[in-house]
Amino acid sequence: DIISGGSETSSTAIEWAMSEMLKAPHAMERAQAEKAASNVKSTDMRYLLRPQSLSMDGLSTEILEVPSPLRMRYESREHAGEDNLLLVKFNLALGSVQLVKRFKAKNPTLRLPPGPWQLPLIGNMHNLVGSLPHHILRDLAKKYGPLMYLRLGEVPTVVVSSPEIAKEVMKTHDLIFAQRPYFLAARILSYDSTNIVFAPYGEYWRQLRKNCIMELLSAKRVKTIRAIREEEVSNVIQEILAKERTTINLSKKIFSLTYGITARAAFGEKGKDQELFLSLMEEIIELGSGFNIADMYPSVKWLEVISGLQPRFEKIHKKVDKILVHMLNEHTKRTIMATGKGDANEDLVDVLLRYQKHGDTDFPLTDSNIKAVILDIFIAGSETSSTAMGWAMLEMLKNPSLMERAQVEIPVKTKVIVNAWAISRDPRHWHDAERFYPERFLDSSVDYKGTNFEYIPFGAGRRICPGIAFALANIELPLAQLLYHFEWKLPNGLKHEGLDMTEAFGSTAGRKHELCLIPVAYHSSHVG
Repeated sequence: DIISGGSETSSTAIEWAMSEMLKAPHAMERAQAEKAASNVKSTDMRYLLRPQSLSMDGLSTEILEVPSPLRMRYESREHAGEDNLLLVKFNLALGSVQLVKRFKAKNPTLRLPPGPWQLPLIGNMHNLVGSLPHHILRDLAKKYGPLMYLRLGEVPTVVVSSPEIAKEVMKTHDLIFAQRPYFLAARILSYDSTNIVFAPYGEYWRQLRKNCIMELLSAKRVKTIRAIREEEVSNVIQEILAKERTTINLSKKIFSLTYGITARAAFGEKGKDQELFLSLMEEIIELGSGFNIADMYPSVKWLEVISGLQPRFEKIHKKVDKILVHMLNEHTKRTIMATGKGDANEDLVDVLLRYQKHGDTDFPLTDSNIKAVILDIFIAGSETSSTAMGWAMLEMLKNPSLMERAQVEIPVKTKVIVNAWAISRDPRHWHDAERFYPERFLDSSVDYKGTNFEYIPFGAGRRICPGIAFALANIELPLAQLLYHFEWKLPNGLKHEGLDMTEAFGSTAGRKHELCLIPVAYHSSHVG
């Protein structure tokens, strides 16, 4: 959880942020205009960059499961509003719309939302053929409405594409939709779905989420790793300065940066297995985002084997587990575990091990639970942040003027897909919705904390992302430093109008092609 959540998501966010600003240079200029200080520090972030101003929702969809028939009635809840919970978000590829149980309608009069016609056996899977299924779902919703019914293999699926219905699902009736579906990848890679992302809704998940928020993802904890963030960002700036006026692969730099921040926050240092671990994380992200026929037909168990994915998942899991076991053993030897007291120099693994030994809970943490949480935070915290930064940079380059100024009733086991990508581009709520126009947020009351359902980059309700503070810190400082220290040029005489903005599906909606740019230093004498 920590590794997944802390690296992949952050790097994706940064990459898209850079892409968007490159596409809209007036946005980058506005960001770069506020350069009064000799350098940009973490404490400057709230003045330089506003997350909603970048308007990046690199995480496209949320997949939920209905544990019982949905009937629109009031449900009392023990938590309300902005509960700081974890949201699983996926760029909706074919593998993202999974199933749990074959749907057999027992009520012939059951009212279902409208949707396209279905084929025998495969249902509506043919409707999603293409490289960007979340785009396809948006287009289908224009025809069939913001609440649409599909059947994907054996699974009944409802797709939500409007803020109004998203609010019903993620806030008004969030208890009903708090469950997660079964995934083959989750069962194997997340230690039998015991992480924050895929754990079934219940007391174990509630306690795990609560403890992670209090101990790992609070604003106080995020502040304790400020020095790590600033050092890692400074190192990357120095590396880019050494390559000034030459083309660099900014996508790789951004992902390496967000990975480095998360690795040091989680482990305390970058270990000898860093390169292997990073490559394994990238492979997990790729495999977990692809089409898995076994998840579409869970009643046919032999598909898990003949599809080839189960052996691949098990092979990757074995390698990752070996690294994590070694890491846990090394941390267990530390003095802090003997005292049971917190320390300002604790890393996230220290915190989890301390809580395992001294925490008061009805569900004691096992080593497998700890390893599952670490993977969550690492993947989610690195890739999404790097994606957002990359898109922001690309959009600002593509729009030069910006860079200059900124420098119903639903059956049991139905899957509910909230298409956040489509919702954030709803023309009923956003003027010129496809345009990168960060100024739209400057005088707007809309925020990103799950209370305004026309913009839900972190989700909402019980499963809202608990790592908001961690993610923002991992995006804002690197992006601000990249804009502060460099003017960014396109290689090979490419014009901003010709920038390739093609998306690719994955655990987040990243760029299809890596972002390669030429840095020109602004403040080379003030890096530190």
